[in-house]
Amino acid sequence: MAINIRINYKAIVRILGIILFIIGLSMVIPWIYAEATGDVSAAWAFRKCAPPTIVIGGLASFVLRAPDARFRAREGYIVVAASWVLATLVGAFPYFLSDFTSSYVDAIFESASGFTTTGCTAVANAFLSKSLMLWKAISHWLGGMGILVFVISLLPALGINGQMIARAETPGPVMEKMTVRMSDSAKVLYVTYLSLTIFEFLMLIASEKMSVFDAVVNTLGSISTGGLMVHPEGIAYYDSMYIEIIISTFCILSSINFILYHYAATGKFSYVLKDIELRAYLIIIGGSIAICTIGLALQSDLAFGEALRESFFQVISMATTSGYTRSPYTIWPAVCQMTLITLMFIGGCAASTSGGIKMVRVLVMLKLIWRGCTKRIHPRSVVAVKVGGSAISAPVVSQITVFILMYMMIFLMSCLIVSLQGLDMETTVTTTLAMISNTGAGFGEAASLGNFSMFHPALKLYLSALMIVGRLELFTIIILFTRNFWGRDR
Repeated sequence: MAINIRINYKAIVRILGIILFIIGLSMVIPWIYAEATGDVSAAWAFRKCAPPTIVIGGLASFVLRAPDARFRAREGYIVVAASWVLATLVGAFPYFLSDFTSSYVDAIFESASGFTTTGCTAVANAFLSKSLMLWKAISHWLGGMGILVFVISLLPALGINGQMIARAETPGPVMEKMTVRMSDSAKVLYVTYLSLTIFEFLMLIASEKMSVFDAVVNTLGSISTGGLMVHPEGIAYYDSMYIEIIISTFCILSSINFILYHYAATGKFSYVLKDIELRAYLIIIGGSIAICTIGLALQSDLAFGEALRESFFQVISMATTSGYTRSPYTIWPAVCQMTLITLMFIGGCAASTSGGIKMVRVLVMLKLIWRGCTKRIHPRSVVAVKVGGSAISAPVVSQITVFILMYMMIFLMSCLIVSLQGLDMETTVTTTLAMISNTGAGFGEAASLGNFSMFHPALKLYLSALMIVGRLELFTIIILFTRNFWGRDR
């Protein structure tokens, strides 16, 4: 007996149209900048990309009317996966048409790096023009909180339930609703995101060493934890402790749970102070800074103060998955490098702009290991997995366990695939980790070259897909390839 699978295609196409429309409007900003600064190649590229993107997106979103059919979990996952793939493919054209990349594959890698806030490049011996750099910074900002979180706030006008999309797209194991309606929650998140963006820009522009353009790009890059660098020398170009502290601070602010800002704004400071994930995250960052500072001070020629400065910035960069660089961390002592790699695995907090496994999942797994040890000693005891004094339900613990196992399985499988390039172990493993964690900072040959141009085009496409899979918390993409997802109407 054939199974009738009903999918609300018109609603899906309409949401994808909104995504296209937003991307097209976003291209107008670097387009105007390119025309004003005489960046001929970039201006020509945006001239070819922006108008058709706006028109097609506008027609799909404002002309097509979605039926009253139910918008279910299946449509939510399809929309999220399709939106990120569509954004990557469309966002690649400015890089390709401006001749910054020699192939569309490299342009796809560049675009995926932008929207997933990975912040790396596959182009050798080239640096983005200011117009393209502005476009990549904007794509960082759009991808940081997630384009769809903004779209969710528009969905009630379309008669579509946005909670299904939020469940599939928002980073972290859970998506708490701060307000009664999901669309209102999305608006609160974006108001917070925009407020932090404006605040950081004003603080960076106050520095005499940073121009308006640099302040814009660094703000969009750090708020999104994308880590886009304006100059080849990285943050070291400015040689300013003030700038380093500001960027580091806002990277941390963007890597903690955004729901805490809502609690703080509504006077619920006790929720913020008691948040075990935030406390554990800050403790790990502080401990990592101490380890790297001591390691650098003892095993290098750096004075303690300089070692502290180097460690402070690089540790926060890796812990927030921003991927900024200030110094050649690949020549640091082994204990420092292993600390940085561990931080790349952990990542930031749930419901933040950072990547990685997420701190709350690590906490739950540590509690689960502790419970296993306790049950060995007291087999008849009933021990709940608690985080912050609250017991975690068995289904949530199961979901987190499955996620971490899936994360490690995809990581190891990807290491095997990337090893087909024939590079050394350090480059292979850290490149894979840089992609799936959305950090973008590699070790080995990738670090020495400052890019990932050494990979075969097929592997570049795979790494691009890995960025998207990591950004969307694995299951949003993986579930599309399961038989049960398509097997019956749901």
